Amino acid sequence: MMRSGLTELEAVLAVARLGSFRAAAASLEMSTSALSQAVAALEARIGTRLFHRTTRSVRLTAAGERFVGEVAPAVADIQGALERASEEAGTPSGALRINASAGAAHLAMWPYLVPFLRKYPDVHLDLVTDDRLIDIVREGFDAGIRTADTVPGDMVAVPFGPPIRFAVVGTPDYFARHGRPRTPADLMHHVCVRARMSAGHIYRWEFERRGETLAVETGGTLTLDEPRLMLEAALAGLGLAYVAEFQATEALAAGRLERVLEDWTPPFDRLCLYYPGRRHVPAPLRALVELIREVG
Repeated sequence: MMRSGLTELEAVLAVARLGSFRAAAASLEMSTSALSQAVAALEARIGTRLFHRTTRSVRLTAAGERFVGEVAPAVADIQGALERASEEAGTPSGALRINASAGAAHLAMWPYLVPFLRKYPDVHLDLVTDDRLIDIVREGFDAGIRTADTVPGDMVAVPFGPPIRFAVVGTPDYFARHGRPRTPADLMHHVCVRARMSAGHIYRWEFERRGETLAVETGGTLTLDEPRLMLEAALAGLGLAYVAEFQATEALAAGRLERVLEDWTPPFDRLCLYYPGRRHVPAPLRALVELIREVG
């Protein structure tokens, strides 16, 4: 990562944002000891303690809160000026941190992210997959990738790719033994692979047809929290699974799985790259936005 000459200030702002010396060090590509020394040096120079530190937590002092509130906008302006000056000298470079669900990362990788890295080899892309919907600003990410319906309203959203569609799938042998559901209500009489969401609750399968929407609480002997495992469970004949269509495409084409209730699973939202609306967007992120808009 290119250092800006603002190491001590960047260190304080990163710790304040992330609430952790270790996480802040990782975000700045520094060692934890080097970051701690930078913070301590600044505190010594201004003669004020900026953080309360315990073995379990780090939080700003009252003086630290005032300091961060006054310094953060100025540092952002300086970083923006440095990035703009750097852009004039060549192509985008530096780190770009993106948080995405595993499925979103899969869909974005080959059509968008691989061409982006080939076009801009000086950019280091740090793609973190997490099915939890997080605050990307608080956790130090430049952008996120999620379906449009989950993007926070205060973010700039750039839609891309086709609408996401889900599918209810099972093996031919399963349907031979148990029959085929004709309506979502029929699922109550079938063995289903249940999905546990990151928040801990069991997902209710969602359906829609001609304006009618349903959310069905399915039953089964297996509960999983990872979509690929759900697909593998369906392939093993353990029950019906509700998965993203793209995950089952190969198995459906090969006849290893069959689809039911297709008329109840219309396309839903598209994926979006989203990021905070701020005065200056980092050059690598702006380049990715431009590529996404070109590809569509």
